[in-house]
Amino acid sequence: MATDGSGNSNPWQRFYGPNLGYIQEQYEVYSQNPEAVDPDIRHLFERWGPPLEEERKETEAVASRLNMSKVVAAERLAQNIRTYGHLAARINPLKPDEQVDTRLLQPESVGLTEADLKALPATVFGEDAPEGARTGWDVIQRLKESYTQSIAFQFVHVHNLEERKWLERMVESHQFQKPLSDNKKKKLLERLTEVEEFERFLHKTFVGQKRFSIEGIDMMVPMLDELIHCSVHGGIGHVLLGMAHRGRLNVLAHILGKPYEIIFSEFHHAPNKELVPSEGSIGINYGWTGDVKYHLGGERNVDEGDSLHAKVTLANNPSHLEFVNPVVEGATRAAQETRQGAGHPEQDMNKAFTVIIHGDAAFPGEGIVPETMNLSRLPGYRTGGTIHLIANNQLGFTTESVDSRSTTYASDMARGFEVPIVHVNADDPEACLAAMRLACDYRARFHKDFLIDLIGYRRFGHNEMDDPAATQHQLYNLIKKHPTVRTRFAQSLVSQGVLSSEEAKKVEESVQEKLKIAYKKTKRIEIGEMDEELLPPEVVASDWPQVETGVPAEILKKVNAELLNKPEGFTVYPKLERILSRRTDAFDTDEARIDWPHAESLAYATILVEGTPIRLTGQDSQRGTFAHRHLVLHDPETGKSFCPMHHLPDAKATFAIHNSPLSEAAVLGFEYGYNVAAPETMVLWEAQFGDFANAGQVIIDQFLAAGRAKWAQKSSLVLLLPHGYEGQGPEHSSARLERFLQLAAENNWTVANLSSAAQYFHLLRRQAAFVGKEEARPLVLMTPKSLIRNKRVAVPGSQLQQGFFRRVLESPTTGGTPDRVKRLVLCSGKVAIDLEEALDGAGQYDHLHILRVEQLYPFPGEEIAEAIRRFGNLEEIIWVQEEPKNMGAWQYMEPRVRALAPIGVSVKYVGRRERSSTAEGVPDVHRIEQERIVNEALNLRIEAATNSGGNRRD
Repeated sequence: MATDGSGNSNPWQRFYGPNLGYIQEQYEVYSQNPEAVDPDIRHLFERWGPPLEEERKETEAVASRLNMSKVVAAERLAQNIRTYGHLAARINPLKPDEQVDTRLLQPESVGLTEADLKALPATVFGEDAPEGARTGWDVIQRLKESYTQSIAFQFVHVHNLEERKWLERMVESHQFQKPLSDNKKKKLLERLTEVEEFERFLHKTFVGQKRFSIEGIDMMVPMLDELIHCSVHGGIGHVLLGMAHRGRLNVLAHILGKPYEIIFSEFHHAPNKELVPSEGSIGINYGWTGDVKYHLGGERNVDEGDSLHAKVTLANNPSHLEFVNPVVEGATRAAQETRQGAGHPEQDMNKAFTVIIHGDAAFPGEGIVPETMNLSRLPGYRTGGTIHLIANNQLGFTTESVDSRSTTYASDMARGFEVPIVHVNADDPEACLAAMRLACDYRARFHKDFLIDLIGYRRFGHNEMDDPAATQHQLYNLIKKHPTVRTRFAQSLVSQGVLSSEEAKKVEESVQEKLKIAYKKTKRIEIGEMDEELLPPEVVASDWPQVETGVPAEILKKVNAELLNKPEGFTVYPKLERILSRRTDAFDTDEARIDWPHAESLAYATILVEGTPIRLTGQDSQRGTFAHRHLVLHDPETGKSFCPMHHLPDAKATFAIHNSPLSEAAVLGFEYGYNVAAPETMVLWEAQFGDFANAGQVIIDQFLAAGRAKWAQKSSLVLLLPHGYEGQGPEHSSARLERFLQLAAENNWTVANLSSAAQYFHLLRRQAAFVGKEEARPLVLMTPKSLIRNKRVAVPGSQLQQGFFRRVLESPTTGGTPDRVKRLVLCSGKVAIDLEEALDGAGQYDHLHILRVEQLYPFPGEEIAEAIRRFGNLEEIIWVQEEPKNMGAWQYMEPRVRALAPIGVSVKYVGRRERSSTAEGVPDVHRIEQERIVNEALNLRIEAATNSGGNRRD
């Protein structure tokens, strides 16, 4: 028998029939192009050369004695077991003896008998035949043992051959299923005891209170222990978890290290701040309004030895199931990237990774799940593999799976993303830990997602106040009789002689005593002692100070020239080249003007020079929806791309810009998470059209607007929402400004609608000035469409060289004679430009003055009041808007303007009447309405116009 120098036998001798033929075909391919064959096979060719003729004859002699149709059938049976073995696996703890259809796993399904298989040598299955197997029957039985026990596998949908072969080897060799030592079994029993006794203590002590118990999927906690252990030893510095409320308190207590005392005090309606550990072993976030205990997150530092350290973070989240997923993914990407120095951020996928715990009803039910999973391999969003764990209760509230999904398993949706899936029985602790080890190994090797379907049950109702027997009586009869996983495991260890029943009882008593001691230390805080005002801290309540955001002329000229540089031989699309070339002399003549996209580019460039990283994403954001931004250039001849922002010589921070997938909720959640985890970075998300942002409304409502009040979670995320009425119909007109103003309170964000390129430049730079600081807050900006190229929006370069963002702008063409002004027109955004255009050549308008309210929230009351005081003969204040009366800013502005109006001065409305739809669908009707609004706003008296229809007055 041929061997190499190490005594290893020639592998070609193990191949027969079609397998040998396949190897010979692969060698022919290899001889032409070594890179065209699988790396494992290429390695064998490099080491052993081609299959030898002598060996070929020997194997053919063996093959000639075999019935090749039976060899092929045996191969098909083996593949059936790999593909369908999960259907026969014992993965349901409540139905261990459930009868399943196993016909595809039987020899008869491929026309074989037991005798046929025993007549075949194991070698016909190739080099992957199980060690020690002599016959085909032995191989089939070993495969059944591998694929049909309390742990089952689905990975035939993984198209990458290397990954699939690796998974097959791991499963069939049982490399990841190493038995636990007696000491580790005892440790596991102690952990399960802590998990179970914690829940039992809460159940008895705080009767009827919600806690969303983990009972039935208790192994989730030891599995997370195993994951963190593998991560720390694999060099991962940060593990980020996202999960819903089921089992969250247990995870907080035992994975995040949140002291029992704090959790108990929260059941007394208020957290006892005196019990927070002084050493800061866990970070606990409380905003001024707070949140329920099973929504809170935390942080913990994990040390294993002197040199192994990691941080574990559990994200705060609302009850909107699964929406935390993209938030955690974004935070992970931020933790992986280094943002110092010019160019792209540098990503190290081993710095951090994500674990997301899903619900079995939510995973197939919530659209945010596939939206987020779709990000996993995209350049702007990939994080090197997420480990997904479905906490499978086999029930969603009171809805059974037959009513909640159209698939066999809760996990089936993941198959479309080629994610390997393991189903594991939650009552088999060692199988559960083995599943997690396999997941960690796969992620470390391939940097792709992996899913574990932890199949258990829910011992109580959806919450502990609910009686599930009313709808699932038979199921809960089974659960009531079913022993806990801790009880079963303890009995197993006693029967194995690992410990005695007395020792198992002592473990239980020890945990119970620890819980009792913690409860005694809890000091109850009565409701009457709480701070009932729930006020935000002063740094939040105070408005931002005025910040000088002008940039010296020499710096602007320098970065402007650098933004126009391109590599030698790089060709810019001719039409775009003409547009960009106009920027060359932007600071050289008094007549030159800087338009909206040019001002944006200069703002970003100067922010980078000052050392603040920038990340901008959105659908088509590299070019811009309206073909205006062009921050990434494309050579039409070579197809190569070039971003000038990456090559600014003086930049001290990175610039990332990515076109996003066609998703709002997942991408917006990702950017929010990135910003929270990298607060020093200016993060911007742009909607293709502003109204599309409503597809991410949960992220806006639950995270962006309220995250700081609930969880003390700071964000400075910028939302760029194209907005303006230009005859494009109901879906391309309104960014739903009214919704952001309705959510505006406690200085939670800034809402603006601008009318000048200089204002945009200064506002972006003002936002950048506060990132990473306590004063940081999100910015919601209604961005223009037609105004992008409107000459009235463009400004001379001098307006960027000095000054600051002005919350209110006064019209330069009205109000010149204050004593004659009787009407003060307030407006915001595009309609202000419409009014200015209407004033051109229309004669004298001494009777009115126009104020552009550039910042809507926080309300610029001082500036508006100062303007009102200048006009002693004022009779009326008009709010003008394009939006319908029940939308836009009117309902927000009206009470605030009335509070400022002097006695005898009326406050009126000009705009569209109340509507159920945002805008007209017929361009001609739109034009007529726009003209009416403008004319009505500029007339001295509006009484005559009110008869033409619509709500014009208060």
